[in-house]
Amino acid sequence: MLYAVIGMLNLSVNIGVMLRGSSEVISASTRGLLSANVAIAVMTIVFVVYGVAGGLAAAIITDFIQGILTIIFSFLLLPLLMNAVGWMDGIRGAITDPQKLTLVAPAQIGFFYITVIALNGLVGIVTQPHTMGNCAAGRTEMDGRFGWMFGNMIKRICTVPWCLTGLAAIVYFAGKGVEVEPDKVFGAVAGDFLPNILPGVLGVFLAALLASVMSSCDAFMISSAALFTENIYRPLRPDRRQSHYIAVGRIASVAVVSGGVVFAYWLPGVVAGLEIFWMVSAMMGLAFWLGLFWRRTTVAGAWAATLVSFAVMLFTGKIAFGQYVLWDFDASCARYLPHFMLWSDRLYLPWQMIFYLSAGLISGVVVSLLTRPVAAAKLDNYYALIRTPITPGESRGTSGRLPCTLPQGAVVPEKRNIFPNTSLEFMIPSRTSVVGFLIGWGFVAAIVAVVYLIASA
Repeated sequence: MLYAVIGMLNLSVNIGVMLRGSSEVISASTRGLLSANVAIAVMTIVFVVYGVAGGLAAAIITDFIQGILTIIFSFLLLPLLMNAVGWMDGIRGAITDPQKLTLVAPAQIGFFYITVIALNGLVGIVTQPHTMGNCAAGRTEMDGRFGWMFGNMIKRICTVPWCLTGLAAIVYFAGKGVEVEPDKVFGAVAGDFLPNILPGVLGVFLAALLASVMSSCDAFMISSAALFTENIYRPLRPDRRQSHYIAVGRIASVAVVSGGVVFAYWLPGVVAGLEIFWMVSAMMGLAFWLGLFWRRTTVAGAWAATLVSFAVMLFTGKIAFGQYVLWDFDASCARYLPHFMLWSDRLYLPWQMIFYLSAGLISGVVVSLLTRPVAAAKLDNYYALIRTPITPGESRGTSGRLPCTLPQGAVVPEKRNIFPNTSLEFMIPSRTSVVGFLIGWGFVAAIVAVVYLIASA
């Protein structure tokens, strides 16, 4: 139940951030003809209708088509804008502050910031509901590994033209004497350049943008429906007809989307929304990693790690409803903190993350040690499942087979623990795992090197 509640909150926040960000792009590209608030309403209506009607099949088909369009338009604007500003020579000539051309900014977003954000993301990425669904959709272990890693690498490649577009936009709009809000830069660039290519190209761009956002939001909506129905409602109301549970799931999905829409309208900006999303995403991560690597983790410990992390996150932030401020950590406590923990007299985001991750980890360990251990038979079955790969053509068994049980005929690999005869479960990685890990870091190094070479060319 805990995971279902946190997962639905995560998905609702994610929906809100995506709606707010895309609505700002639409508003800017149409020069205000379609306001951001109207765009949020239109997108929500469309993806709720086809998501509720078509379910997972509709989400898969639209994700495939719209993902291709997103990749195309990620690169389409870049050569047009770069040509207008004189490519990198023009950018370097116009930007006198060399810090804007460095990969790691010496100010707010420095190496420490990037490191902590990455750690927080590593903690939370594994427990995002749609992430679990994506990885589990593969027919085999290798399908899941390959699809997840290379799908993420394609996303990272797309961030390169986004970054360069933003950099060139600084020069382009400065030359025109126009000041553009950061959330609207991409849309403003599209509105200036795409209509000059061919009539209707801007419309195709907006359609692709709408499609990519709605395809993600409908997937989040379907995940939230499954979380509520299978983990909260069905245990309370078992043995109902399948049509009944489908109806309940649709109602739940609309409720989660409604929360995301409210969040989108409330958000002061996309960056603020991203920061909230990053923090919420990490809430269940500590319980996951503790349970994966430490046999002594208990159910009470998982609850403690999650709830304490959440409490510390709220305590070190600001809780406000409109103009009414219920709690503001910065106003009440920031002056008592060391200067290195502050940025502009406010708690620095990386330190806030360190606080709630550390508090959650310590709480999970302490409570686990103070409570009754999980039965050894359950633990042995769980860790056997974890290290047994899915094989091609594997039988799923009968429809009545209980969850978390191995299919008949499955061969459990030998346990090769780095720390034998302890409660730790750190397995010696396989050759495939090591090779895949190194290839992944090779891709990362290549992307960073390409960006560095472009910036210094």
